[in-house]
Amino acid sequence: MTGVAGAVAGAAYIVAALLFILSLAGLSKHETSRRGVAYGIIGMTIALVATVILVAAGAWGQPSGALGLTLLVVAVLTGAAIGLWRARIVQMTGMPELIALLHSFVGLAAVLVGWNGALYDTGLEGALADIHHAEVFIGVFIGGVTFTGSIVAFLKLSARISSKPLMLPGKNALNIGALIAFLALTVWYVITPELWLLVAVTALALALGWHLVASIGGGDMPVVVSMLNSYSGWAAAAAGFLLNNDLLIVTGALVGSSGAYLSYIMCKAMNRSFLSVIAGGFGIEAPRAGDEEQGEHREIDAEAAADLLAGASSVVITPGYGMAVAQAQHGVADLVQKLRERGADVRFGIHPVAGRLPGHMNVLLAEAKVPYDIVLEMDEINDDLSSVDVVLVIGANDTVNPAAAEDPTSPIAGMPVLRVWEADNVIVFKRSMASGYAGVQNPLFYRENAQMLFGDAKEKVDEILFQLSRV
Repeated sequence: MTGVAGAVAGAAYIVAALLFILSLAGLSKHETSRRGVAYGIIGMTIALVATVILVAAGAWGQPSGALGLTLLVVAVLTGAAIGLWRARIVQMTGMPELIALLHSFVGLAAVLVGWNGALYDTGLEGALADIHHAEVFIGVFIGGVTFTGSIVAFLKLSARISSKPLMLPGKNALNIGALIAFLALTVWYVITPELWLLVAVTALALALGWHLVASIGGGDMPVVVSMLNSYSGWAAAAAGFLLNNDLLIVTGALVGSSGAYLSYIMCKAMNRSFLSVIAGGFGIEAPRAGDEEQGEHREIDAEAAADLLAGASSVVITPGYGMAVAQAQHGVADLVQKLRERGADVRFGIHPVAGRLPGHMNVLLAEAKVPYDIVLEMDEINDDLSSVDVVLVIGANDTVNPAAAEDPTSPIAGMPVLRVWEADNVIVFKRSMASGYAGVQNPLFYRENAQMLFGDAKEKVDEILFQLSRV
C-alpha cells in the first residue's frame, strides 16, 4: 500500500509543480492574474491531499501511526482556519505586513525541520552523512535569517517600530563577519556534528536576519519584502532536501528564484545595487538631508480642484500608500469614469515600489475595476508628464520626490521617480505636510505649480466628484 501511495503522491506532486509554474506565469499579467491564483490554489490543494494520503499509507498498521495522522490533520485544519480568518479580515493596507509575517513562518519551519534532521538518527555514513549535516546547517541558517528578517519587516511595515535604518558602527563588517563565521561553522559541523555548533549557527542566523533588515530604511521595504520572499523559498527548498520531498524542493526553488528576479528588477527600477539588498545596506549610502520645510506651500480646496480638472484635457493619477489607507480607490475609479465621460485623457502612473509591496497599487486599482489599459508603469508615462495638464498625487510621497533626481545628499538620491513636477499643475492629496515613509522632506510640495489638498483622500475625492457634477 505504501508503494502505491508513494507513486500516487509522486504523480500528484508533478501535477502540483506544473500548476505552480502556470500560477507564476499567470500572475505576470493583469489579464491572467485571476487564472494564476486559481492554478496556485488547485496545485496547493492537490499537494496537501497527496501528502495526507502518503502519511496515512505510511501510518497504516504502525503503533503510533494514528497519532501522527491525527496531528497532521489537526495542523492542516488549524492552519487553514487561521489562514481563512486572516484573509477575510485583512485590509489591503495590511497586506504587506501580513505577507512579511507569513514569510517568517516559512523561516521558522525551516529552522525546526533542520533541528529535527539533526536530532533524528538517519543511519547515514561517510559522504552521505556529511551531505546531510551540510543540509541541516545551511537550512537552519537560511531559515533563521528569514525568520527574524521577516519579523523586523513586519514590525516596520506595521509601524510597530521606527522605519528608520539602524546604523550600528561597522555594520558592513558585522554582516561580512557573520557570513565568514557561518562558513567556518559549516565546515566544522560537517567534520564534527556537535549540537553546540547548531545552537551557535541558529543564534548567528537569528541575529544576522534581524540586523540585515533593521539596517534598511522604510522607503526600501517593498524590495526587502520581495527579497524575503526569495529567502523563504530557499528555506523551503532546504527543508525539502531534509524531508526528501521533491515538491517542496521544486516549489521552494520556484519561489526563491522568482523572488530574487523580482528583487533584481525592482532594484534596477530604483537605481540600487542588487547586492546591497543582500548586504543590508540598501538605500542608506547617502547622508540624510534636513527635514526642515523648504518654502511656502499653496493650498487648494475641492471646488477649485474640480474646476481645474473640468478644464483639463489630460490627467495623470499617481497613487501611493495613502490611497490604500484611505480606501479611496473606488472613489478614484468613479472620478476617472467621470473625467473620461467629459472627454479627458486619464491615465495612471504606477511607480515600481508604490505602496509597501510590489504590485500593491495595481491590485487596489484592479479591485476598483479600473481598466488595465490606462494603468501604466513609471517608464511608460514619465516622458509624457511634461505635456499633462493636471497630475493628481493621491497618497504618494517618496515616489514623486524631486530630491531623488536633484539632491545628491538625499537618502533616496538616484532612485528613479515619477517626474510629476514637469506637468502644468500638480494637486497633492495629503493629510499633512509630514514627510513620507522614508522620512525625507519632499520639495514637490513647495513648487510653484503644486497645490496641497489636505484631508482624507476618500472624502476629498468624493467632494471633487460632487463639485464636478455641478460644473
